[in-house]
Amino acid sequence: MATATSGVIDAARAQSARKTFVFVSGAFCGGWIWRRVSDRLEQGGHKVFAPSLTGLAERSHLLSKDVNLDTHIADVVNLIKWESLENICLVAWSYAGFVGSGALESIGDRVSSVVWLDAYIPADGQRVADYAAEPVRKGIQAAVDKGEAGVRGSAHYPSSVVAERDRAFAESKVTPHPVGTYLQQIKVSGALQKVAKKTYIRLPRFPQPPFDKALADCKSDQSWATFEWPDVGHMAMLDAPDRVSESILQAA
Repeated sequence: MATATSGVIDAARAQSARKTFVFVSGAFCGGWIWRRVSDRLEQGGHKVFAPSLTGLAERSHLLSKDVNLDTHIADVVNLIKWESLENICLVAWSYAGFVGSGALESIGDRVSSVVWLDAYIPADGQRVADYAAEPVRKGIQAAVDKGEAGVRGSAHYPSSVVAERDRAFAESKVTPHPVGTYLQQIKVSGALQKVAKKTYIRLPRFPQPPFDKALADCKSDQSWATFEWPDVGHMAMLDAPDRVSESILQAA
């Protein structure tokens, strides 16, 4: 009888250890970029959602001037609501720091942990364009001037973004990013800071002062766990999927 009971307890523990992850992608990318990490976590029995935001990747046919930051926030909020997800680990990478921060304003009660992977932590009223590097700012202005719906990313990614072995793969998958998402001010009231378990991972090979500031701010706040991976490019989920998977699992 003891053996049977302990078996039930072990099964219950295994069940309770299963986590639900929602991955949100950065600019120019979609859910495809998380595939290696998603596969590893799903093999461990975890539930993973990696939506491509409107106008990107396999949803690039929906690119239009009407797509803005609210659209992308709604993509994440509606996924979580319609899939009835609870006790989520929300993972935001790069641009998605804006999307995740905005989504938490609506679904913060469903999120038990967050991982910000080389991602923005915006203040109320800020725009992605305010943070963008000079080449991206020029791209945004060019798209606006031409009346185009999307901003084109870099044609060639340096090693600070992705390792040589995955460069051709990444460059073949990226799509123009909806220009409206860069220009809309975010509305946040601090829902991100209210999440109980928070982790920030900085990839300093990728030079981005706003991410350095986010790391410094998180380091000075005891409610955040912080890590720096100096040997990994910005697309860490391609460069180091094992490390990303293990770190996200621990952070959840």
